[in-house]
Amino acid sequence: MLPGWMMLLILTAGVFLTDRATGRETEERPEEGVGREFIAIRDLRRWECQESPGARTLISPSLPLREPANEVIVSWNMIAPPESGLTVEVQACCGERRTRWYVLGHWTPGGGSRARESVGGQQDADGAVQTDILVLRQPASAVVVRLTLHAGLDGAFPKVKFLGISLTDTTRTPGERPPNRAVWGRELAVPGRSQLEWPEGSGWCSPASTGMVLAFWAQRLKRPELDVPVPEVARAVYDRVYAGTGNWPFNTAFAGGFPGMRAYVTRMPDIRALEDWIAAGVPPVVSVSYDLLRGRQRDRDPGHLMVCIGFTSDGDIVLNDPAHRPERGEKARSVYPRARFLRAWKRSEYTAYLIYPEKARRPPNTMFCWE
Repeated sequence: MLPGWMMLLILTAGVFLTDRATGRETEERPEEGVGREFIAIRDLRRWECQESPGARTLISPSLPLREPANEVIVSWNMIAPPESGLTVEVQACCGERRTRWYVLGHWTPGGGSRARESVGGQQDADGAVQTDILVLRQPASAVVVRLTLHAGLDGAFPKVKFLGISLTDTTRTPGERPPNRAVWGRELAVPGRSQLEWPEGSGWCSPASTGMVLAFWAQRLKRPELDVPVPEVARAVYDRVYAGTGNWPFNTAFAGGFPGMRAYVTRMPDIRALEDWIAAGVPPVVSVSYDLLRGRQRDRDPGHLMVCIGFTSDGDIVLNDPAHRPERGEKARSVYPRARFLRAWKRSEYTAYLIYPEKARRPPNTMFCWE
């Protein structure tokens, strides 16, 4: 029997556990769920492994969820030899049965013969893949991940250094927590990048935003190789099936492919989470409806990626917008009312990219939404 003071400490601070079979770090807490969860996996050595010529398949155990989820997004960071690749698949446990395997992407960091693409036409009675999101008709209680590693020209396999699984119950909207007013009036010095400086750049908001955050870390870490021009980022994340550069995990896979860097897609619980990341010195990339953000009543746009760089002294959000025109004297920095931003961000279920050094200080993960 634990002493009373120790039991109180456990209930207050949480208990950290590591599942040896999955490599998944977990933390048990008494808080009620918020319709969001993020599973972080760093060690795949205990996954089932199947070998075939030029390929190695790793299959996870069944990964139980804290609460049911009807949308799944998988992110990955890997070190890859030339011409190597990765195929990412997910199977959901819905009720008493398992779904088919859904492909959430074929990835290669190079521009060689291997495909970098999503897979269309994946729809059945259990769910559908919308480019980079698995949307289920019945909520899942667990998921299984299958990774197929494709060897490079020299026969070497890529190494997956991080896997992130973002799970969402889109029928629930988390309640708004009190703001972190300590960051009101604080901004991070994220360099501006425009997607509109190139004739083909009208759809490059995602690589431009990814490039801004990498340029920020290039300055902070004194690593000039992280400062990648926008057209190069766009080429590196282009999804030839989607026919664009807006595939969310492809952007984070590029950023997380640099040594010592971590990058993944997650769904946040509220704007307080963005404030906490700004307090930690990390600028998140956010996916919003550009129409709603600019005050229009309806959102007919396909979505827009921007970088959260801070907050005004009144709590309004400050964003670096890649859709600015430097030749007209426009700056990336833009300010939007807090309530309007929240309405625009809700369109993507509060989706964000988090890109930072692996050893960076992170906010406490009290809402289960990041590593």
